[in-house]
Amino acid sequence: MATASSSRREPAERRPEPRFPIRLVALDIDGTLLDHDLILRDRTRAAVRAAIAHGAIVVLATGRMASSARPLAEAIGLRGPLIAYQGALIRELPAPGEPGPGRLLHHEPLPTEVARAAVRWAYRQGLRPHLNHLERFIVPVDDPNAEDYSLFLGARAELVDDLEAAIEHPITKVIAVAEAPLPEGILAAARTEFAGRASPTISHPRFLEFVAPGVSKGRAVRWLARRLGVPLEQTLAIGDQHNDVEMLRAVGHGVAMAGAPADVRAAARYLAPPVSEEGAAQILEALVVPSPTVAERNARRFRMCDDHGGQADEDEQGRSVHR
Repeated sequence: MATASSSRREPAERRPEPRFPIRLVALDIDGTLLDHDLILRDRTRAAVRAAIAHGAIVVLATGRMASSARPLAEAIGLRGPLIAYQGALIRELPAPGEPGPGRLLHHEPLPTEVARAAVRWAYRQGLRPHLNHLERFIVPVDDPNAEDYSLFLGARAELVDDLEAAIEHPITKVIAVAEAPLPEGILAAARTEFAGRASPTISHPRFLEFVAPGVSKGRAVRWLARRLGVPLEQTLAIGDQHNDVEMLRAVGHGVAMAGAPADVRAAARYLAPPVSEEGAAQILEALVVPSPTVAERNARRFRMCDDHGGQADEDEQGRSVHR
């Protein structure tokens, strides 16, 4: 079983230059593959399978627990490792039909006292905190939405009388829930309050989450790319929320979904069509499945910035035009 890696922050890295063909694809789930109805649509399923058939390794990179993401991974035929909890945990996918969550490759939990402090702080801000540890989901017994969370995650919540007292050792993640726009409105305050102690982020307009310092999907994708021997220049990642920013910056082909917050779009090289139009599928069809020459030409349709950092449009011949 893997042990926790160092929690020191990695130095900032220059965004890799994109190269084709794309050999590794990291996909966020909610707001990227799935819309609010949580239905996996046929075009998306087919596009993922086509990317795999063309030699790409496709993985999920999500804020969910691994056991919640596993059914989707199996539904679209993934075999690569699964990045969960914003990158705090990485598991191998078990063989089809095999029981258990899969072998743990990497786990970087939040220190005990910091987790307790995050719970106290969330309550003071008017949010309802929950706990995640490995494949456990722990909710206060008086939370009126416990059943809804269980349905969303596909896992039964454990109910406890005292959430803070339930933290007896380092845990994977603290998640705090409130109606939008409160979580996003206090994200900056959370990052100031927990600077050096935790990495607060937003995975959904209603979810403010706390993971160990330096933990991010970006760090997890870099770790996984090294393990798989795939250059980051030939890695593509797609996401739609603040928790995807580091991942989009870490790879050569970072893609933000249409409607993503401004910082997410700023981190991306490409902008995908909306999730309602299966934008992730359109990206895979255009950039991963074709030959490198065709993919490079297709990339102009989704390109957000040119090499000078300005917005780029296309002229009538499809050439990028700086504006």
